[in-house]
Amino acid sequence: MSCTRAFKPLLLIGLATLMCSHAFAAVVITGTRLVYPADQKEITVKLNNNGTLPALVQSWIDTGSVESTPTSSKAPFLLSPPVARIDPTKGQSLRVLFTGAPLAQDKESVFWLNVLEIPPKPEAGADLNTLQMAFRSRIKLFYRPVGLPGNPNEAVEQVQWQLVTARDGQGLALKAYNPSAFHVSLIELDLVAGNQRYRSEDGMVGPGETRQFALPTLKARPSSQAQVEFSAINDYGALVPTHNTLQP
Repeated sequence: MSCTRAFKPLLLIGLATLMCSHAFAAVVITGTRLVYPADQKEITVKLNNNGTLPALVQSWIDTGSVESTPTSSKAPFLLSPPVARIDPTKGQSLRVLFTGAPLAQDKESVFWLNVLEIPPKPEAGADLNTLQMAFRSRIKLFYRPVGLPGNPNEAVEQVQWQLVTARDGQGLALKAYNPSAFHVSLIELDLVAGNQRYRSEDGMVGPGETRQFALPTLKARPSSQAQVEFSAINDYGALVPTHNTLQP
């Protein structure tokens, strides 16, 4: 899926005993992707605290770097509120507002929403030999201009596939060209030849982009007719089983 999650150590005191304050993140984002239509003043996204403790969250949008921070990101969006406390079993809506910065009008642009969950401080008198973890979730945000040609649900069928020599000259790869104005996200990508299936990697092909997907287990070109099978991810995060034929 298009949601990624990472965690970072916040504080380490002592060496004798280490504990994680959270085994898993409690705050989750509703949905796995966001679409921002250019004719909308704002959109909203819901955060839910499924844990048993209050959670402090900080949110920001970046242009794709996993190293981004709220102060370093240059994405043309504002979030309200950027910092919020969410009580157990409660939720918080984030308003996403576009600043009006110039973006391409003939294709989608992609950004990333980040939600950083900061664990509460240990209670007074608790063991101070504690490793606290901050969990960070990221999902894609697509900015969609008005009047783009075609339909985002049909873009996956327009992707053109070829079996080629990998760029590094080592082995074979699938080359995908997306002529549409929309991003195509895919998972469980396979090359199927006869009763043989060769797994590739998950990824996304942007508008007008050409991308290669490695086939590490395919050692020679198949003698029988082959096709590409994968699951595309639509605007609602649902998986759409898809197959395409290879072009010469």
